Amino acid sequence: MLGQLVMSLLKQLGDILRRKKDVDMIRSFKYRLYPHAKQIEKLNYLLELSRRVYNTALEQRIAVYKETGNGVSYAKQWPYFRDLRRADPDGLGLLNATCMQQTLRRLDKAYGAFFRRVKAGEKAGFPRFKSCNRWKSIEFTYGDGCKLRFDDSDRALLYVQNVGEIKIKYHREIPESAKIKHIVVKRSLDKWYVFFQIELPEPEIAEHQGPQVGIDMGLLSLLALSDGKLIENPRWMRGSLAQLRVAQRKMSRRKRGSNRRNKARHQVAKLHEHIANQRLDFWHKTTRNLVDTYSLIALEDLNLKFMTANHHLALSAHDAGLGEFQQLLAYKAEEANTQVVTVNPAYTSQMCSGCGVIVKKDLSVRVHSCPDCGLTLDRDENAALNILSLAIESARTGLSGDNVGHGSVRNLRSSLL
Repeated sequence: MLGQLVMSLLKQLGDILRRKKDVDMIRSFKYRLYPHAKQIEKLNYLLELSRRVYNTALEQRIAVYKETGNGVSYAKQWPYFRDLRRADPDGLGLLNATCMQQTLRRLDKAYGAFFRRVKAGEKAGFPRFKSCNRWKSIEFTYGDGCKLRFDDSDRALLYVQNVGEIKIKYHREIPESAKIKHIVVKRSLDKWYVFFQIELPEPEIAEHQGPQVGIDMGLLSLLALSDGKLIENPRWMRGSLAQLRVAQRKMSRRKRGSNRRNKARHQVAKLHEHIANQRLDFWHKTTRNLVDTYSLIALEDLNLKFMTANHHLALSAHDAGLGEFQQLLAYKAEEANTQVVTVNPAYTSQMCSGCGVIVKKDLSVRVHSCPDCGLTLDRDENAALNILSLAIESARTGLSGDNVGHGSVRNLRSSLL
């Protein structure tokens, strides 16, 4: 009965959220590109042109503000750069018009973020001029200078204006119901990628019949589930630290600005990219398995900054990527009709999941042993059981529609992720 009541209330939550959504889902599909040498040269030239546009536009904004005290918006800058493009067909004219517009909008967003941080009293970070190493992507409106095509053999190709058709590793199909809205072509080290930002209609999802689970996040075991399962920490970076130390020492011995130092720096970056790819692949597979298995997933509402700020935990915290886990779980759960709820983390590790008595223990104590009821089990599993209990308790009392719609913390210690 209790499980049915919880699922009924959470289903009402999902209905409220779906009614509040007036737009379709936006997803990003990433593919590897394989341009040949001439195409790489042309892509690099387009990158350089867009970088120059960005820096020139930033310089213009700074100069106008110093002279007049007024800012310059994207709408005022575009006519100026449009005329520059028309006057130089063999140079700036090679850059697609919508690509130039997207570059100017990027600067506009950078200014918007700067002023938002100033108003919030945060570290402002004024928009900076971009060097070659800090400008790695160009953007297109789909169908204008950039389009996905298929040849006679049904092989996928990406057409880019003034570059040609580039081979794509088309490892998964874009759904027929999807509408491609935006394209980003990115250079990462010596590889090229394309990101298709697509709009998908809200799917009709069947009710999830799986069980409920509470999850305790940690660094010793990444995840401890209330049903007794443990997901161990692969420690990707620690496994590659020996290679990283060798590569970084090699780079430190090279003369600054030399080609040999650039090559050594490139090798360090490749190692970090490999570690990041391992982590992302692991979390994609883990979160997919969780949302396919469970209908309700309860987590602690943790601010992970306390881990990264602690110099004893910072390396392990960054290596674990628990923030990445939460982000991937949230959007996958939406597609699988799985409810993800966060609860107040206070005393979840100290409280006994059997009788509710507070059993104080240091972090070094990894086994929960209750003197009152005699319950003995893994510390993290005990915390996961408490997390699930808190989520169910909050669901039983009823949930405020306003709180749910705005994603704020509810009065009984739980909230939607």
